[in-house]
Amino acid sequence: MKQLKLSRMAVGAVATLVLGLAVTTGRAHPGLMEGVMGPMMGTATMQGSMHGRMMGGPMAAAMQHDEASSADMRLVHELLVNHDRIRRTVTRLPNGIRTVTESDDPHVVRAIQAHVASMAGRLSDGREFNMFSRTVPVLFENRNKIETRVETTEKGSVVTQTSSEASVVAALQGHADEVSELARDGMVAMMRTAMASVGMSRRAGMGRHASPVVPAPAEAEHAH
Repeated sequence: MKQLKLSRMAVGAVATLVLGLAVTTGRAHPGLMEGVMGPMMGTATMQGSMHGRMMGGPMAAAMQHDEASSADMRLVHELLVNHDRIRRTVTRLPNGIRTVTESDDPHVVRAIQAHVASMAGRLSDGREFNMFSRTVPVLFENRNKIETRVETTEKGSVVTQTSSEASVVAALQGHADEVSELARDGMVAMMRTAMASVGMSRRAGMGRHASPVVPAPAEAEHAH
């Protein structure tokens, strides 16, 4: 019963995310809409419960908006549905990361560059934009300890982020891995992240404390 309840919470959370994307962008990934919303149809009690749970916990971050949130949501949506047109390389530095995110599609190139510029600006200003990430809160809490350099290329963007604090370096590298997973798997990766976030929230509510998982060091990671 507990596993079933958790699964329903996860489906509800992702459904809310998909509906939010549909509202802000005017459309959402058809396959994801069908896969997530199908089990929800005709289950009014579950939908009401899901709405209540979305008002707090890690899901609340996705519901907090400022003036630029709708535009940022549209950019995220475009990148997720076009993930197969994105090339991304992450190089782990002793004090941070260097990421190269590019595409041969001019539309995707513009979306990459706009998203990178917006996120760099948000980090500088402390305006957090978080969609189920465990590392983003750490980065914003320590934004004054991060040095960010953005380079625009013909086909995308190169971002170098460094810090003198080991825990922040670990968060930078962990976040780069999260983004690489999204670039590799698109909406499917977003669903996995949302479900994991719901599960972690439920465990925390039962008195357990989940620690961020930092992947093992590697020279470079590729996501295509």
